[in-house]
Amino acid sequence: MDGTQDRSGPTADRLVGCLLGAAVGDALGLPREGLSRQRGLRLFGSAPLEHRFLFGRGLISDDAEHACMVAQALLEADGAPQLFARSLSRRLRGWLLGLPAGIGLATLKAIIKLWLGWSPQRSGVYSAGNGPAMRAPLVGAYAAGNDRLLAQLVKASTAITHTDPRAEKGALLIALAAQHGVLFGPVEDVPAFLAGLRQHATDEGLRENIDALGEHLWRAATAQELAQALGLANGVSGFINHTVPVALFCWLRYPTDFRQAVEEVILLGGDTDTTGAIVGGLMGATLGAEAIPDEWLDRLADWPRSVAWMRRLGERLAESLSGEGEPAGPLPLFWPGLLPRNMLFTATVLYHASRRLLPPY
Repeated sequence: MDGTQDRSGPTADRLVGCLLGAAVGDALGLPREGLSRQRGLRLFGSAPLEHRFLFGRGLISDDAEHACMVAQALLEADGAPQLFARSLSRRLRGWLLGLPAGIGLATLKAIIKLWLGWSPQRSGVYSAGNGPAMRAPLVGAYAAGNDRLLAQLVKASTAITHTDPRAEKGALLIALAAQHGVLFGPVEDVPAFLAGLRQHATDEGLRENIDALGEHLWRAATAQELAQALGLANGVSGFINHTVPVALFCWLRYPTDFRQAVEEVILLGGDTDTTGAIVGGLMGATLGAEAIPDEWLDRLADWPRSVAWMRRLGERLAESLSGEGEPAGPLPLFWPGLLPRNMLFTATVLYHASRRLLPPY
Protein backbone atom coordinates (compact mmCIF):
# COMPACT_ATOMS: atom_id res chain seq x y z
CA MET A 1 0.00 0.00 0.00
CA ASP A 2 2.97 2.32 -0.41
CA GLY A 3 2.75 2.67 -4.17
CA THR A 4 6.26 1.28 -4.80
CA GLN A 5 5.48 -2.26 -5.93
CA ASP A 6 5.49 -3.31 -9.56
CA ARG A 7 1.84 -3.77 -10.40
CA SER A 8 -0.55 -3.38 -13.31
CA GLY A 9 -3.53 -1.06 -13.40
CA PRO A 10 -7.23 -1.93 -13.37
CA THR A 11 -8.70 -3.92 -16.24
CA ALA A 12 -12.13 -3.48 -17.77
CA ASP A 13 -13.28 -6.72 -16.14
CA ARG A 14 -12.42 -5.44 -12.65
CA LEU A 15 -13.98 -2.00 -13.17
CA VAL A 16 -17.12 -3.52 -14.67
CA GLY A 17 -17.14 -6.05 -11.84
CA CYS A 18 -16.92 -3.27 -9.26
CA LEU A 19 -19.88 -1.40 -10.77
CA LEU A 20 -22.08 -4.44 -11.37
CA GLY A 21 -21.10 -6.00 -8.05
CA ALA A 22 -22.24 -2.85 -6.25
CA ALA A 23 -25.47 -2.86 -8.25
CA VAL A 24 -26.48 -6.45 -7.44
CA GLY A 25 -25.49 -6.08 -3.77
CA ASP A 26 -27.53 -2.89 -3.54
CA ALA A 27 -30.57 -4.42 -5.25
CA LEU A 28 -30.51 -7.63 -3.21
CA GLY A 29 -30.17 -5.75 0.06
CA LEU A 30 -32.79 -3.11 -0.71
CA PRO A 31 -35.93 -5.03 0.39
CA ARG A 32 -34.36 -5.74 3.80
CA GLU A 33 -33.01 -2.22 4.34
CA GLY A 34 -33.68 -1.05 7.90
CA LEU A 35 -34.91 -4.45 9.09
CA SER A 36 -33.30 -6.39 11.90
CA ARG A 37 -31.65 -9.69 11.03
CA GLN A 38 -34.53 -11.62 12.61
CA ARG A 39 -37.31 -9.65 10.87
CA GLY A 40 -35.54 -9.87 7.53
CA LEU A 41 -35.31 -13.64 7.85
CA ARG A 42 -39.03 -13.89 8.72
CA LEU A 43 -40.13 -11.72 5.81
CA PHE A 44 -37.70 -12.83 3.10
CA GLY A 45 -36.02 -16.02 4.28
CA SER A 46 -32.37 -16.98 4.34
CA ALA A 47 -29.85 -17.86 1.64
CA PRO A 48 -29.83 -18.35 -1.27
CA LEU A 49 -30.90 -14.75 -1.90
CA GLU A 50 -32.85 -13.63 -4.92
CA HIS A 51 -34.27 -10.34 -6.09
CA ARG A 52 -37.45 -9.51 -4.16
CA PHE A 53 -37.99 -5.79 -4.74
CA LEU A 54 -40.37 -5.67 -7.72
CA PHE A 55 -42.09 -8.87 -8.93
CA GLY A 56 -38.92 -10.92 -8.55
CA ARG A 57 -36.77 -8.23 -10.12
CA GLY A 58 -34.15 -5.93 -8.64
CA LEU A 59 -33.72 -2.16 -8.82
CA ILE A 60 -30.73 -0.18 -7.59
CA SER A 61 -30.88 2.61 -5.03
CA ASP A 62 -28.62 5.52 -4.12
CA ASP A 63 -25.63 3.27 -3.39
CA ALA A 64 -25.14 2.00 -6.94
CA GLU A 65 -26.33 5.30 -8.40
CA HIS A 66 -23.52 7.07 -6.56
CA ALA A 67 -21.02 4.54 -7.92
CA CYS A 68 -22.23 5.35 -11.44
CA MET A 69 -21.94 9.10 -10.77
CA VAL A 70 -18.40 8.59 -9.48
CA ALA A 71 -17.51 6.79 -12.72
CA GLN A 72 -19.01 9.56 -14.83
CA ALA A 73 -17.19 12.24 -12.83
CA LEU A 74 -13.89 10.38 -13.19
CA LEU A 75 -14.42 10.20 -16.93
CA GLU A 76 -15.21 13.89 -17.17
CA ALA A 77 -12.30 14.93 -14.96
CA ASP A 78 -9.82 12.39 -16.35
CA GLY A 79 -8.99 11.60 -12.72
CA ALA A 80 -7.99 15.15 -11.67
CA PRO A 81 -9.21 15.47 -8.04
CA GLN A 82 -10.48 19.08 -8.15
CA LEU A 83 -12.24 18.57 -11.48
CA PHE A 84 -13.61 15.30 -10.15
CA ALA A 85 -15.09 17.06 -7.11
CA ARG A 86 -16.76 19.71 -9.27
CA SER A 87 -18.17 17.12 -11.66
CA LEU A 88 -19.45 14.85 -8.90
CA SER A 89 -21.05 17.74 -7.01
CA ARG A 90 -22.82 18.87 -10.18
CA ARG A 91 -24.09 15.34 -10.78
CA LEU A 92 -25.32 15.09 -7.19
CA ARG A 93 -27.28 18.32 -7.64
CA GLY A 94 -28.89 16.91 -10.77
CA TRP A 95 -29.52 13.58 -9.09
CA LEU A 96 -31.55 15.29 -6.37
CA LEU A 97 -33.80 16.87 -9.02
CA GLY A 98 -34.84 13.35 -10.03
CA LEU A 99 -36.44 12.91 -6.56
CA PRO A 100 -34.53 9.80 -5.48
CA ALA A 101 -36.09 7.82 -2.64
CA GLY A 102 -34.18 6.89 0.48
CA ILE A 103 -31.47 9.55 0.33
CA GLY A 104 -29.35 9.83 3.49
CA LEU A 105 -29.95 12.88 5.65
CA ALA A 106 -26.33 14.05 5.60
CA THR A 107 -26.15 13.67 1.83
CA LEU A 108 -29.45 15.54 1.41
CA LYS A 109 -28.23 18.46 3.55
CA ALA A 110 -24.95 18.58 1.65
CA ILE A 111 -26.63 18.64 -1.76
CA ILE A 112 -28.95 21.43 -0.61
CA LYS A 113 -25.84 23.37 0.41
CA LEU A 114 -24.41 22.76 -3.06
CA TRP A 115 -27.57 24.18 -4.59
CA LEU A 116 -27.27 27.22 -2.32
CA GLY A 117 -23.78 27.96 -3.59
CA TRP A 118 -21.40 26.16 -1.26
CA SER A 119 -18.30 24.79 -2.99
CA PRO A 120 -17.64 21.03 -3.10
CA GLN A 121 -14.87 21.57 -0.54
CA ARG A 122 -17.26 23.22 1.96
CA SER A 123 -20.63 21.58 1.31
CA GLY A 124 -20.23 18.58 3.60
CA VAL A 125 -21.95 18.26 6.98
CA TYR A 126 -20.49 16.80 10.17
CA SER A 127 -21.49 13.15 9.90
CA ALA A 128 -19.79 9.75 9.91
CA GLY A 129 -22.45 8.10 7.81
CA ASN A 130 -21.95 5.57 5.02
CA GLY A 131 -22.13 7.86 1.99
CA PRO A 132 -18.38 8.14 1.37
CA ALA A 133 -17.87 4.40 1.91
CA MET A 134 -20.42 3.47 -0.75
CA ARG A 135 -18.55 5.63 -3.28
CA ALA A 136 -15.14 4.29 -2.25
CA PRO A 137 -14.86 0.88 -3.99
CA LEU A 138 -14.89 2.40 -7.47
CA VAL A 139 -12.48 5.16 -6.43
CA GLY A 140 -10.05 2.52 -5.17
CA ALA A 141 -10.47 0.38 -8.27
CA TYR A 142 -9.92 3.34 -10.61
CA ALA A 143 -6.85 4.72 -8.81
CA ALA A 144 -5.30 1.30 -8.16
CA GLY A 145 -1.53 1.61 -8.32
CA ASN A 146 -1.46 5.31 -7.46
CA ASP A 147 -1.82 5.72 -3.70
CA ARG A 148 -1.53 9.50 -3.79
CA LEU A 149 -4.32 9.87 -6.34
CA LEU A 150 -6.44 7.36 -4.44
CA ALA A 151 -6.19 9.36 -1.22
CA GLN A 152 -6.91 12.63 -3.03
CA LEU A 153 -10.01 11.23 -4.74
CA VAL A 154 -11.32 9.74 -1.49
CA LYS A 155 -10.81 13.08 0.25
CA ALA A 156 -12.57 14.96 -2.57
CA SER A 157 -15.49 12.53 -2.67
CA THR A 158 -15.94 12.58 1.10
CA ALA A 159 -15.73 16.35 1.59
CA ILE A 160 -18.71 16.96 -0.69
CA THR A 161 -21.11 15.31 1.76
CA HIS A 162 -19.31 14.49 5.05
CA THR A 163 -16.77 16.38 7.19
CA ASP A 164 -16.35 14.03 10.16
CA PRO A 165 -12.77 12.71 9.82
CA ARG A 166 -14.03 9.20 10.55
CA ALA A 167 -16.02 9.27 7.29
CA GLU A 168 -12.91 9.93 5.22
CA LYS A 169 -10.79 7.35 7.04
CA GLY A 170 -13.47 4.68 6.75
CA ALA A 171 -13.89 5.38 3.03
CA LEU A 172 -10.11 5.26 2.59
CA LEU A 173 -9.96 1.75 4.06
CA ILE A 174 -12.62 0.55 1.61
CA ALA A 175 -10.79 2.19 -1.31
CA LEU A 176 -7.49 0.58 -0.27
CA ALA A 177 -9.22 -2.81 -0.11
CA ALA A 178 -10.59 -2.33 -3.62
CA GLN A 179 -7.13 -1.32 -4.81
CA HIS A 180 -5.63 -4.50 -3.39
CA GLY A 181 -8.33 -6.60 -5.01
CA VAL A 182 -7.75 -5.03 -8.42
CA LEU A 183 -3.98 -5.31 -8.27
CA PHE A 184 -3.40 -8.58 -6.42
CA GLY A 185 -6.71 -10.44 -6.15
CA PRO A 186 -7.78 -12.01 -2.83
CA VAL A 187 -5.67 -11.15 0.19
CA GLU A 188 -3.18 -13.91 1.05
CA ASP A 189 -1.47 -12.41 4.11
CA VAL A 190 -4.47 -11.16 6.07
CA PRO A 191 -2.60 -10.06 9.25
CA ALA A 192 -0.15 -7.95 7.23
CA PHE A 193 -2.98 -6.44 5.19
CA LEU A 194 -4.97 -5.51 8.29
CA ALA A 195 -1.86 -4.05 9.90
CA GLY A 196 -1.47 -1.82 6.87
CA LEU A 197 -5.10 -0.70 7.06
CA ARG A 198 -4.83 -0.07 10.79
CA GLN A 199 -2.11 2.53 10.16
CA HIS A 200 -4.66 4.61 8.25
CA ALA A 201 -7.35 4.30 10.94
CA THR A 202 -6.68 7.28 13.20
CA ASP A 203 -9.91 6.82 15.17
CA GLU A 204 -9.52 4.52 18.16
CA GLY A 205 -12.99 3.03 17.73
CA LEU A 206 -12.26 2.07 14.13
CA ARG A 207 -8.90 0.55 15.10
CA GLU A 208 -10.58 -1.53 17.80
CA ASN A 209 -13.15 -2.79 15.32
CA ILE A 210 -10.42 -3.71 12.84
CA ASP A 211 -8.69 -5.66 15.60
CA ALA A 212 -11.98 -7.42 16.32
CA LEU A 213 -12.48 -8.40 12.68
CA GLY A 214 -8.91 -9.75 12.56
CA GLU A 215 -9.51 -11.84 15.66
CA HIS A 216 -12.75 -13.24 14.22
CA LEU A 217 -11.06 -14.04 10.91
CA TRP A 218 -8.33 -15.91 12.78
CA ARG A 219 -11.01 -17.95 14.58
CA ALA A 220 -12.86 -18.61 11.29
CA ALA A 221 -15.93 -17.06 12.91
CA THR A 222 -19.09 -16.10 11.04
CA ALA A 223 -20.17 -12.59 10.09
CA GLN A 224 -22.99 -12.91 12.60
CA GLU A 225 -20.52 -13.58 15.41
CA LEU A 226 -18.53 -10.48 14.49
CA ALA A 227 -21.71 -8.40 14.35
CA GLN A 228 -22.69 -9.57 17.81
CA ALA A 229 -19.23 -8.74 19.15
CA LEU A 230 -19.56 -5.22 17.73
CA GLY A 231 -23.02 -4.76 19.28
CA LEU A 232 -24.78 -5.12 15.91
CA ALA A 233 -26.89 -8.22 16.57
CA ASN A 234 -30.03 -6.46 15.27
CA GLY A 235 -28.36 -5.13 12.13
CA VAL A 236 -25.43 -3.09 10.84
CA SER A 237 -25.97 0.59 11.51
CA GLY A 238 -25.33 3.49 9.15
CA PHE A 239 -22.24 4.46 11.19
CA ILE A 240 -19.11 4.09 9.06
CA ASN A 241 -17.10 2.61 11.96
CA HIS A 242 -19.59 -0.27 12.01
CA THR A 243 -20.08 -0.69 8.27
CA VAL A 244 -16.44 -0.75 7.23
CA PRO A 245 -15.21 -3.57 9.53
CA VAL A 246 -18.23 -5.75 8.74
CA ALA A 247 -17.85 -5.21 4.98
CA LEU A 248 -14.11 -5.91 5.10
CA PHE A 249 -14.74 -9.04 7.16
CA CYS A 250 -17.11 -10.55 4.56
CA TRP A 251 -14.71 -9.64 1.74
CA LEU A 252 -11.79 -11.27 3.55
CA ARG A 253 -13.75 -14.22 5.00
CA TYR A 254 -15.06 -15.43 1.63
CA PRO A 255 -12.29 -14.26 -0.74
CA THR A 256 -13.29 -16.26 -3.82
CA ASP A 257 -17.04 -16.68 -3.25
CA PHE A 258 -18.93 -13.62 -4.49
CA ARG A 259 -22.33 -15.06 -3.61
CA GLN A 260 -21.56 -16.00 -0.02
CA ALA A 261 -19.75 -12.76 0.80
CA VAL A 262 -22.72 -10.67 -0.36
CA GLU A 263 -25.33 -12.95 1.20
CA GLU A 264 -23.59 -13.00 4.57
CA VAL A 265 -23.45 -9.23 4.90
CA ILE A 266 -27.05 -8.71 3.75
CA LEU A 267 -28.39 -11.35 6.13
CA LEU A 268 -26.97 -9.36 9.06
CA GLY A 269 -29.79 -6.82 8.59
CA GLY A 270 -29.65 -3.08 9.10
CA ASP A 271 -28.32 -0.88 6.29
CA THR A 272 -28.38 -3.85 3.93
CA ASP A 273 -28.46 -2.05 0.59
CA THR A 274 -25.30 -0.12 1.47
CA THR A 275 -23.43 -3.05 3.03
CA GLY A 276 -24.45 -5.24 0.10
CA ALA A 277 -23.26 -2.61 -2.38
CA ILE A 278 -19.90 -2.15 -0.66
CA VAL A 279 -19.17 -5.86 -0.40
CA GLY A 280 -20.43 -6.44 -3.94
CA GLY A 281 -18.18 -3.67 -5.23
CA LEU A 282 -15.16 -5.07 -3.39
CA MET A 283 -15.80 -8.62 -4.58
CA GLY A 284 -16.35 -7.46 -8.16
CA ALA A 285 -13.12 -5.44 -8.09
CA THR A 286 -11.28 -8.49 -6.75
CA LEU A 287 -12.76 -11.29 -8.84
CA GLY A 288 -14.11 -9.50 -11.92
CA ALA A 289 -17.57 -9.37 -13.47
CA GLU A 290 -17.55 -13.06 -14.35
CA ALA A 291 -17.75 -13.95 -10.66
CA ILE A 292 -21.20 -12.36 -10.25
CA PRO A 293 -23.98 -14.99 -10.34
CA ASP A 294 -25.79 -14.86 -13.67
CA GLU A 295 -29.26 -14.91 -12.15
CA TRP A 296 -28.48 -11.85 -10.03
CA LEU A 297 -27.49 -9.91 -13.14
CA ASP A 298 -30.25 -11.30 -15.38
CA ARG A 299 -32.99 -10.24 -12.97
CA LEU A 300 -31.60 -6.77 -12.35
CA ALA A 301 -34.16 -4.80 -14.31
CA ASP A 302 -33.18 -1.18 -13.76
CA TRP A 303 -33.32 1.53 -16.43
CA PRO A 304 -31.87 3.81 -17.75
CA ARG A 305 -28.91 2.70 -15.63
CA SER A 306 -29.27 -0.82 -16.98
CA VAL A 307 -26.80 -3.67 -16.66
CA ALA A 308 -25.72 -3.09 -20.26
CA TRP A 309 -25.25 0.63 -19.60
CA MET A 310 -23.18 0.01 -16.45
CA ARG A 311 -21.09 -2.53 -18.31
CA ARG A 312 -20.34 0.05 -21.02
CA LEU A 313 -19.56 2.60 -18.32
CA GLY A 314 -16.94 0.35 -16.73
CA GLU A 315 -15.43 -0.43 -20.12
CA ARG A 316 -15.21 3.26 -20.98
CA LEU A 317 -13.53 3.94 -17.65
CA ALA A 318 -10.93 1.28 -18.43
CA GLU A 319 -10.37 2.77 -21.89
CA SER A 320 -9.76 6.18 -20.33
CA LEU A 321 -6.99 4.66 -18.19
CA SER A 322 -5.32 2.90 -21.10
CA GLY A 323 -4.00 6.17 -22.54
CA GLU A 324 -4.96 5.11 -26.05
CA GLY A 325 -6.86 7.59 -28.20
CA GLU A 326 -8.73 10.71 -27.19
CA PRO A 327 -10.68 10.75 -23.89
CA ALA A 328 -14.26 9.69 -24.62
CA GLY A 329 -15.82 11.61 -21.74
CA PRO A 330 -18.89 10.56 -19.73
CA LEU A 331 -21.25 7.92 -21.10
CA PRO A 332 -24.56 9.38 -22.33
CA LEU A 333 -27.55 8.54 -20.14
CA PHE A 334 -31.21 8.95 -21.10
CA TRP A 335 -31.87 11.38 -18.24
CA PRO A 336 -35.58 12.08 -19.13
CA GLY A 337 -36.25 8.49 -18.05
CA LEU A 338 -34.98 9.07 -14.52
CA LEU A 339 -38.03 10.86 -13.10
CA PRO A 340 -40.64 8.26 -14.17
CA ARG A 341 -38.26 5.52 -13.09
CA ASN A 342 -37.90 7.15 -9.68
CA MET A 343 -41.67 7.50 -9.37
CA LEU A 344 -42.03 3.74 -9.85
CA PHE A 345 -39.20 3.15 -7.42
CA THR A 346 -40.80 5.36 -4.76
CA ALA A 347 -44.16 3.63 -5.18
CA THR A 348 -42.47 0.27 -4.67
CA VAL A 349 -40.66 1.55 -1.57
CA LEU A 350 -44.02 2.66 -0.15
CA TYR A 351 -45.46 -0.79 -0.83
CA HIS A 352 -42.59 -2.42 1.06
CA ALA A 353 -43.02 0.05 3.92
CA SER A 354 -46.72 -0.82 4.24
CA ARG A 355 -45.94 -4.54 3.97
CA ARG A 356 -43.68 -4.23 7.01
CA LEU A 357 -46.68 -3.25 9.11
CA LEU A 358 -48.09 -6.74 8.68
CA PRO A 359 -46.94 -10.08 10.17
CA PRO A 360 -44.77 -12.08 10.46
CA TYR A 361 -43.10 -9.91 13.08
